[in-house]
Amino acid sequence: MPLGTAFTLMVSSVSSCIRQAPLNPEADIEVFELSNGDMTGKTVIDQVNRKIQLYLTHDAFNRGVAPVITVSAGAHIRPASGDSIRPQDGAVVYTVVSQNGANSKQYVVELVNVGNWNFNFENWGLQAEDGYEFPLEADGVEIWTSGNPGVAFAGVAKQPDAYPTRSTTEAYSGSKSAELVTIKGTLLSEFVGAYIFSGSLFLGTFNASQALANPLKATEFGQPYIGLPKSFKGYYKYLPGPVFQDEHKNPVPGRTDECAVYAVLFEGPERLNATNIHTSDKVIAMAALTDGTAKANYTGFNIPFVFKNGKEVSSKNLMMAIVASSSKEGDYYRGAIGSRLLLDSLVIIPQ
Repeated sequence: MPLGTAFTLMVSSVSSCIRQAPLNPEADIEVFELSNGDMTGKTVIDQVNRKIQLYLTHDAFNRGVAPVITVSAGAHIRPASGDSIRPQDGAVVYTVVSQNGANSKQYVVELVNVGNWNFNFENWGLQAEDGYEFPLEADGVEIWTSGNPGVAFAGVAKQPDAYPTRSTTEAYSGSKSAELVTIKGTLLSEFVGAYIFSGSLFLGTFNASQALANPLKATEFGQPYIGLPKSFKGYYKYLPGPVFQDEHKNPVPGRTDECAVYAVLFEGPERLNATNIHTSDKVIAMAALTDGTAKANYTGFNIPFVFKNGKEVSSKNLMMAIVASSSKEGDYYRGAIGSRLLLDSLVIIPQ
């Protein structure tokens, strides 16, 4: 075969391979960036529910914002990256179409404005795919989350009462409250050493990408807060489970489980997590329930915030976390199966 003919065939073959390379089928919003001056908290991309939660300053809310958006390689998005949007004028929906044109996703922009710090847990949503409940504000905004998304990976039944955190009609006021129960681990979770799952509820988001590799970092605590708090108020009932066990599933004689309920003010906009919520130098003040023992009836608390000595509040990006667990050491898989905590009528009282 002549050299020229062989070269032509080789080029043709390479060209053919290039033409046959598959186009990217992904259609995700990967990054949604705003100027730090426009935010009171870090933007959250909820891939499961296809929502983008924005925490905007008053000025940014009034004038609109122009986000810089990164999508899957080769995908197209409308409105385009850099286009100005004004969520206060109506719903903003982003549509992403994959490079190969076969797939598309829509993301709804949701403004999160935590101005009312009274939480009665009257409204709950249902995560359709995995079957767990989550609290909603009266306007439908989701600012609370729990460990339920992580428990879903463990293979529990796809129904609300199979999860450790759900609603109950056993309320202090109104028709519903939050129920947190420590449950037995699954065969899958026990394989990796998680013998229990405590019921948990917190203001913030759950980072599913950390759920298996580093579950303590998956719980991202806090929502934007303006001003300074005076006290943390609410009502709770608690019944500890019969047998306290350590992280290796060994019963601990003489040990009784306790619940945990606390609120933390800290410097944002980055959220804290279960590895640093008690130790970070960003923490400004805390109000913690000191009596986590059994309470047969709803019991009220009104706990003053204790500010760190010498801590000056210089940041404009303050965050407030409220965290509760049916087993106070449940994040280390220590507690009693069956421990049950009910929460209702939580309030952050301002100074």
